[in-house]
Amino acid sequence: MSRPQSLSRAQARRVALAAQGFLDKPHDPPTMRTVSRTLDRTGVLQVDSVNVLARAHYMPLYSRMGAYDTGLLERASTGRQQRRLVEYWAHVQAFMPVELWPAMAHRRDHHRTSRGKWSFVAEDDELESRLLAELADRGASTSRDLDDGLPRSKDNWGWNWSRTRRMLDFLYAAGDVAIAGRNSQFEVRYDLPERVLPDAVLAAPDLTVEEQHLALVRRAALSHGVATVKCLSDYYRMRTDDTARAVDTMVETGELEPVSIEGWKRPAYLHRDARRPRAIAARALLSPFDPVVWERERAEQLFDFHYRIEIYTPAEKRLYGYYVLPFLLRDELVGRVDLKADRPTRRLLVKGAYAEAGAPADTALELAAELRRMAGWLGLDQVVVEGRGDLAPELATELATELAGELATESSAESAAESAAEERSVGTAR
Repeated sequence: MSRPQSLSRAQARRVALAAQGFLDKPHDPPTMRTVSRTLDRTGVLQVDSVNVLARAHYMPLYSRMGAYDTGLLERASTGRQQRRLVEYWAHVQAFMPVELWPAMAHRRDHHRTSRGKWSFVAEDDELESRLLAELADRGASTSRDLDDGLPRSKDNWGWNWSRTRRMLDFLYAAGDVAIAGRNSQFEVRYDLPERVLPDAVLAAPDLTVEEQHLALVRRAALSHGVATVKCLSDYYRMRTDDTARAVDTMVETGELEPVSIEGWKRPAYLHRDARRPRAIAARALLSPFDPVVWERERAEQLFDFHYRIEIYTPAEKRLYGYYVLPFLLRDELVGRVDLKADRPTRRLLVKGAYAEAGAPADTALELAAELRRMAGWLGLDQVVVEGRGDLAPELATELATELAGELATESSAESAAESAAEERSVGTAR
């Protein structure tokens, strides 16, 4: 048996970034075709309620496409026949391509047959049947809609908001209801699957459990480019042994090639269609929930970047801040910034800015440009650096210099316009 080919850490890093869409040519402006191409790369968009900067599912698209109309994602994840995305427990709560719905049947079956583990719903058959009947009659509804419209008496079957929501979450996990969308308060709107999913998805042939595992690992391998079994297991939160069997199948068919990677202890696998660029020209801020960094060991192996989200850490114990975004420059994670969108004052607050060891000399310059771009996408007028972190002073200087240059350009343009107006006025007088 021949030895597997070897990749340097830098080669593996570029393969991974290309697989995630950072090699794609930008569209200006991004269109639905851009969104679809990017979703093909990521394969999943994690959903999270934290809105200190932007909702988690909006950010990976921005990081890869630049400033885009978030209405494109709303269109992709609503409606029925034209729907491209549906929410499910794909990674955690996440948007996934609708065509993966059949590959999640084993997960839905597991929840349905493990009902006894959902202690708060295990014996509540009447609540379940009433909820399904109400959804059939009403259509897409939030748990609050249903709770407000149904009896609350505890003398009968103990109706209250908490039990309503919990039962809906069980039915959603079991696939008996699906998520039609969310309202302006980010509340889930539940409905029956046949009113959420396209006909083609509902009519898709059943897959064996092994075929489902293979479909998920196949998508994860495309999105990773190169990965270990652990990386592939994490992408759609699969059991390691199920993933390993699917990997063996893909190696046999030639879809995956075993490789060794500099500094990695575990065996890795390169997808046969993975692009292997010599350079990546990326400049992006990554959400804490971005697929590039959500598997923390992978981020350390690829980028030598130790990353932990500190939202749930007490403020006095945080190392970097509340909502910290890694900064990707070319093919390296070169820094991190703690950001907040202060919407009432229309300011993007940089509460902390930190450079990684060995960060290139243009880190502050490029980060300043990226922060200005992000502020524009978020509808904010100003970027304000609050001063915490070793990168903060230089970043503040770059932003001030950039702003001064813009003001000087505007002033020059105004002066030229005034001079032209004066000349026209004199000419008219003559």
